[in-house]
Parts: sequence; structure tokens; C-alpha cells
Amino acid sequence: MPGPLQISGSVIVPEAELRWRFSRSSGPGGQGVNTTDSRVELGFDLAATDAFPPALKDRALSRLGPRLVNGVITVTASEFRSQLRNREAAGMRLAQLLREAIAPPARKRRPTKPSRGAVERRIADKKRRSELKRLRRDGL
Repeated sequence: MPGPLQISGSVIVPEAELRWRFSRSSGPGGQGVNTTDSRVELGFDLAATDAFPPALKDRALSRLGPRLVNGVITVTASEFRSQLRNREAAGMRLAQLLREAIAPPARKRRPTKPSRGAVERRIADKKRRSELKRLRRDGL
């Protein structure tokens, strides 16, 4: 998966800022698992990048704070037998992680009151239920 990593319409991480590492993977693969470096680690130095505007970079750093090690975010992929598919999975995973980290904060909920009709319907239902239970109790 060579080339830049598309995060959003305006944010693209250049290929030069991505650090790929390959190692042997556990799991399926038969005898080939002992010889092929199919496990992929993709690292991205979020603290040192110029790919993000300052506001988005600050937002991403604060949201991903616990996952960062010296400003570097790392994702791992080893679920596929082929290195190429693991590279694609790691790239998609990193892009999704960064996309969620730079997303604008959710709008604050504006508290509302139930309408008068809704309150009246709720109370009427409670009275109906209460009456039903009272009739059951007195019927014995």
C-alpha cells in the first residue's frame, strides 16, 4: 500500500511520514508462518507531523494521548496470511483512528421538557394501569 494515506478531504499523510515494520506473525499460515514477515506495524509521528493543521493536530494529540508513545501512534495488523493484505488493513486502521481523532466534537445536548400532552398521556396510562391492578387485587 505505497503512497500517501488519505485521512479526510483536506488531510493527507505523506508516505515519507509513515514508518512500516514487518515481523513474523503467529496464527494461520502453515509452514510459511515461520519464514514470512507478514505481521505489519505502522507508525506515525503525530507530534512532529506537518500534515495536519495546528487545530486538528492539537485535537488529535489530546484525544489519542493515552495511545501515543513519544508522540508516535502505532497500529498492528496480523490477521491475514499475506503481508500486502496486512499492510492494507494497518493503513485503513490508522486512517480510521486519525479520522475519529480529528472529527469535530459532538454538539452539546440541549435539554428539553416533555410537552403537556405527553405528560398527560403518561399520567393517564399510569392511572389505567393502576386501575387494572386494583381490579385484579379486589377480585380475589
